[in-house]
Amino acid sequence: MTFDELKEKAHALPLKPGVYIMQDRHNTVIYVGKAKALKNRVSQYFANLASHTDKTRAMVHAIDHFDVIVADSEFEALVLDNSLIKRHQPRYNILLKNDKGYPYIRLDIRSEYPRFSLANRVAEDGARYFGPYGSRGATQDIIDALRTALRLPSCHKKFPRDIGKERPCLNYHMGLCDGYCRPEMDQSRYRKAIDQAVRLLEGQFKEVQTDLTAEMERAAEELRFEKAAELRDRIRAIELLGKRQKVVAGSLADTDVVGWYRGEARSCFVVLHYVEGDLAAKDMDLIETPVEGEMGEEVSALVRQYYASRAKLPRQILLPCELEDEAAVARLLSESCGRRVELVTPQRGAKMDLIRLANKNAAEEVERATTRDERQSKLLELLGGMLGLDAPPNRIESYDISNQGADDIVASMVVYVGGKPLKRDYRRFKLKDMDTPNDYASMEQVLTRRFRRYLDGDEKFSGLPDVLFIDGGEEHALVAVSVEEKLDLHIPVFGMVKDDRHRTRALVTPDGREIGIQRVPAVFALVGQIQEETHRFAIEFHRQQQSRRVKGSELDKIPGVGPARRAALLKKFKSVKNIKTAALSELEEAVPRSTARAVYGYFRNGEAGKEEPDGPSGIRR
Repeated sequence: MTFDELKEKAHALPLKPGVYIMQDRHNTVIYVGKAKALKNRVSQYFANLASHTDKTRAMVHAIDHFDVIVADSEFEALVLDNSLIKRHQPRYNILLKNDKGYPYIRLDIRSEYPRFSLANRVAEDGARYFGPYGSRGATQDIIDALRTALRLPSCHKKFPRDIGKERPCLNYHMGLCDGYCRPEMDQSRYRKAIDQAVRLLEGQFKEVQTDLTAEMERAAEELRFEKAAELRDRIRAIELLGKRQKVVAGSLADTDVVGWYRGEARSCFVVLHYVEGDLAAKDMDLIETPVEGEMGEEVSALVRQYYASRAKLPRQILLPCELEDEAAVARLLSESCGRRVELVTPQRGAKMDLIRLANKNAAEEVERATTRDERQSKLLELLGGMLGLDAPPNRIESYDISNQGADDIVASMVVYVGGKPLKRDYRRFKLKDMDTPNDYASMEQVLTRRFRRYLDGDEKFSGLPDVLFIDGGEEHALVAVSVEEKLDLHIPVFGMVKDDRHRTRALVTPDGREIGIQRVPAVFALVGQIQEETHRFAIEFHRQQQSRRVKGSELDKIPGVGPARRAALLKKFKSVKNIKTAALSELEEAVPRSTARAVYGYFRNGEAGKEEPDGPSGIRR
């Protein structure tokens, strides 16, 4: 279907809830979405493409046709949306990774010395399986915690083959293993520890703790304090293991806290699990392509995906932002586990502190997983996409004008390469033949001089930028376009617009279309940094010129003119040029009469202090 046909079909949809299924020319499902009113939601995709995010624009360009399924309610649309996303895994939907699987803990009970291991599926091999659990990492943590709590071996020795062949390893000496490789350790003691581990995996924590507590008390009564201390430490380890086991098994008794962080190259979804007030475990998922849509919409999709396959859910889920479909999502989760699940978006207090912790964890995961080069590369890719460029802009040139009156009008050229300032390529310009301040004429002169130097082969101006940023609005950008047309150059131009507080707000095209960069914080920060650096460089040069003009002024040569009177003269006349041509009476308005005479005489007669004749009568003033 053509774009116009897609648009017409969208406008013909009913104002009813449902799901829409976008497909490409190969009939592959590329996006699934839900809507309260299908006509309104789907029509938005085919109206005002410039306002869309880069991801949405790319998706719309890939759409060949779409289907819709009308639902009886928004909740029914949500359930259907979940099901279709899980089935088709569309490329433009935000998706949690599906390659983790749901692992089991395997115990080969037929072995004389059985050991725990991870398994992807249950096999008919006579072994005992526990699970499935939510993630491989957390499940491996459970196995490690069992070994630590019950001091089971984690080495690669095979029993009974290797018993007595070597000295016990470091784990034994560190108290992490009972040393079953020693000849004096019999199999029954090992079996007893394994039986306790099995009971713990079955959830019999209180029973195991009761048995160990009784054994600890007997050891203390018999004055075997070292053994009692060992059992006490084991009981504490089992308490912690119990909380972690509840989380990994999916029986989340209390609260989950959702964290979300959007990075330049990756984003991260984090869930912190709290049991009885204590942090027991963390799940996280890195998403390779940074998300550009509304935060609430993406968090809603991730929450639904994350909890879809879990039979037991927490009583409360704390969210980092409000969800538009919060009531429907809460109902979906509640019905899936058979009891009420509460969704809460805290604004302050202890619960908000938990959200901040979850968000911080998500940010740190992204920072660890993203190299600086990846970050910069993705940032420029995002910027290029937002600006509609064919490729990410490697070299960015930015220009600003600085002036106070007609004197010392200057301009700055700042260069960023690979997202970083390249200071050796910075350039400064002193404006020529400018009698009055005129930013547009000044910008025209600067850009003309810059690009003519390039066309003339000047090495200091070799190479062209991939994009031009001009400090100012669309009129400033239009000036740059007119210069390029005269010189037969074709470089994308954008104005850098500031808000009422003189802070970066947006980029603007020469035809007046604003590009809202605030929705992608990393791009917003980069453009803001470029604009501030360009302004700083221009202001710095302007001040230098003012300082040189004032400090190196001819006025310093005139007796009686010190810093204060020099400043007074410049304040009134703005420049030495104007002071030279001023009448004596005008000078006297700025400084005392004697000083005015000295200044007048210096510039008119070449010597200070000479009085001006009043006329042919010879009478002097």
